[in-house]
Amino acid sequence: MDLPISPGLLISLIIVVIGIVIISKGLVIVRQSEVMVVERLGSFNRVLESGINIIVPFIEQPRAITMLRYRKMGEEYQAITTDEIRIDRRETVMDFPGQPVVTTDNVTVRINGALYYQIIDPKRAVYEVVNMSQAVEVLAKTTLRSVVGKMELDKLFESRAEVNNEIQAAMEEPASKWGVKISRVEVQDIAMPEEVETAMRLQMAAERKRRATVTEAEGEKSAAIAMAQGQRESSILNAQGDKESAILRAQGEQESIKLVLNAIGDSEENKRTVVGYLLGQSYIKGLPNMAKDGERVFVPYESSALLGSMGMFRELAGSPEDAVGEHLKHRTGNTNPSNSFRSGVVGGSISS
Repeated sequence: MDLPISPGLLISLIIVVIGIVIISKGLVIVRQSEVMVVERLGSFNRVLESGINIIVPFIEQPRAITMLRYRKMGEEYQAITTDEIRIDRRETVMDFPGQPVVTTDNVTVRINGALYYQIIDPKRAVYEVVNMSQAVEVLAKTTLRSVVGKMELDKLFESRAEVNNEIQAAMEEPASKWGVKISRVEVQDIAMPEEVETAMRLQMAAERKRRATVTEAEGEKSAAIAMAQGQRESSILNAQGDKESAILRAQGEQESIKLVLNAIGDSEENKRTVVGYLLGQSYIKGLPNMAKDGERVFVPYESSALLGSMGMFRELAGSPEDAVGEHLKHRTGNTNPSNSFRSGVVGGSISS
């Protein structure tokens, strides 16, 4: 049995369905850090912020923005273009494929970079440029070629931070017209031709060898200087020691002669006798050393005079040791002075 539907009930159902459709189309929920650009009858009306928003269906429509992204498939990058009505205001990274760039020394390198940007003004990003992400990418590539083209290959490796700063500064003004803020640009990888890489390896090996040679030469130089300084200081100390030793020996001989002369008298004849005795004594001490070099020793004629002086001295005073001992006996009252001073007159010196 079919129940008849009255026209009033049918109209009510139609109104309910239309209301549900209007509510579903007009109620828009925007998530945090996202916005929507709304047009009314084809003209810009407003920007919907995060939260619950209501639009008039069929009269107000969200405007989509075209975004270009890359997806890495193995070693290749695949470009993907999408139309999105929800605009993400968070910082976005664009990892675009490597670009061939020619440096000032005519070396072609392939540079892979990453671009960090953020949409600040959604209205400009939608209406001021057709494809905002593609425009930013092309701007980054052309700026990269311009900056790197002014540098040599060696400087490029040393100045990555400088390259990043120059690219960012060059992109800020044009990107600001599109409502985009360029946060930073990073040069990720620099690929060189194989022959250039081989030449750089050889250059690096030669440079390291040169540094090692220079370091070794500097070490040998320092060692030679230190050795020379040590020898110099040692020679100075030895000379000073010989000087002091000679002075002490001369002083000892002087004191010995004075004591002998005081003991036997300081007349000219006694002085010559004492001097002759001391010279003869030194000569006799040197005879064993002279005899070491051969079996025969040739004694000069002058040695007989020296030996004669020694005999004369002994006839006059017995011996210098006895004369000195006798003299000191009278001065000090020592009964056995020879035990203290006989061993001291050796080569004209006295030791107590």
